[in-house]
Amino acid sequence: MTYARGAALVALAGLTWSFMGLAIRQIDAAGIWTILFWRSVGMVPVVFLLIAVRSGGRPFGSIRRTGAAGVLGGLGLVFAFAGSIFAFQTTTVANAAFLFAASPFLAALLGWLLLNEPVRRATWIAIAVAGLGMFVMVRDGLAGGVWLGNLAALLSGFGFAAFTITLRWGRLENMMPAVALGGVFSMIVAALVVAAQGGTLAAPLPDILWAVFMGAVILAGGMVLYTLGSRVVPAAELTLLSLVEVLLGPLWVWLFLNETASPATFAGGAILLAAIAGNALSGARRGAATSPPA
Repeated sequence: MTYARGAALVALAGLTWSFMGLAIRQIDAAGIWTILFWRSVGMVPVVFLLIAVRSGGRPFGSIRRTGAAGVLGGLGLVFAFAGSIFAFQTTTVANAAFLFAASPFLAALLGWLLLNEPVRRATWIAIAVAGLGMFVMVRDGLAGGVWLGNLAALLSGFGFAAFTITLRWGRLENMMPAVALGGVFSMIVAALVVAAQGGTLAAPLPDILWAVFMGAVILAGGMVLYTLGSRVVPAAELTLLSLVEVLLGPLWVWLFLNETASPATFAGGAILLAAIAGNALSGARRGAATSPPA
């Protein structure tokens, strides 16, 4: 695969994921755990099929080989998936999307604390700038009464960061088995929570269909594209290309639902995105400078 095709696939993955907030806005009655369950029902078969294809028809062996890292990464995704759904339901898509984007910085902090991974000075500066942007956004959320949505978005970002760190800790090159475990764990946790609440996983058919569509097409489809493209695209550039999701998510709900956000949300989001882009570009330049000549 050429670099251009890989970059196009990663950008297309971001485009696919950017429709998640718009899709969740189509659900009327189902709650967070019901959505999580049915979305995972849609996601798991698609991811499992990809694992089967890539493993030569031995998907369970690939999943077993992930070991403790795969299990911990899957549990991190439960927080990531549940937090994102709650955030989209309780705050603006713009607010949620911008706060999700902090995940790479949270992963850098967790890697430094738990794995003793060094953090570049440029990344520390970017983390400080990103923190300022998040403060601007969260402060606006506190004033607007949507602080729980902001907290859920940060929890989701933390879950994705934990997923990333466990993969590095376990030295797992293929993330898809851990994603499959995350989907299975999400189904189990969602069913247990609903049962503990005395509720039911039943929901209006349109809500179930939207949730399954989100899992099978938006979430899993994006992951398939991202996995294929990331094989030939450097990590720093992956971060930049993933911003397609953050930038387009608020655009879709504005175009189709006329949903917008406060000036503080966009101001804080712009600061956060500038920090992410600056850190990624710095990493790309550093990688180019240390690469041996062709």
